[in-house]
Amino acid sequence: MGVAGSGKSTVASIVARTLDWDLLEGDDLHPPANCAKMAAGQPLTDADRRPWLAAVAEWMSEEFAAGRSGVVACSALKRSYRDILRASRIGHPDADLTFVHLTGARAVLRARLLARTDHFMPPDLLTSQLETLEPPDPDERVVTLEINRPPAEVADAALAALRPHS
Repeated sequence: MGVAGSGKSTVASIVARTLDWDLLEGDDLHPPANCAKMAAGQPLTDADRRPWLAAVAEWMSEEFAAGRSGVVACSALKRSYRDILRASRIGHPDADLTFVHLTGARAVLRARLLARTDHFMPPDLLTSQLETLEPPDPDERVVTLEINRPPAEVADAALAALRPHS
């Protein structure tokens, strides 16, 4: 989890590949209207995000029901959004869910957003994401990692933190 430019997709891909777990790129479940809104430089509202988060949670619930482990790259900016994702565990008492919060300096995030050309999220929306972000509380079962190193090293740190749960 984290704001745009934090490396969610890259780190999630490395972690999933290393653990041989299923991977969901949360952005793939955004409805076209959300993608168009963001591409136009308009931040999403809670109402915009609700169906998207429900779709991500449904994927997670299906993974739990099938007895599979997975990795999801998803911004999960607010506690209420993470609560929707946590609800995917309902009916799956043995399901384990840990958030890996990727965080970094605004300048680093902005530089990353300016460098990418293959994403609908424009750099100008970084400010709204940072304003929306509610860093996880200690009771949320979270690992917070700084992104001030290569993605493979961030993924290694995530793996080290998750190993007791994998």
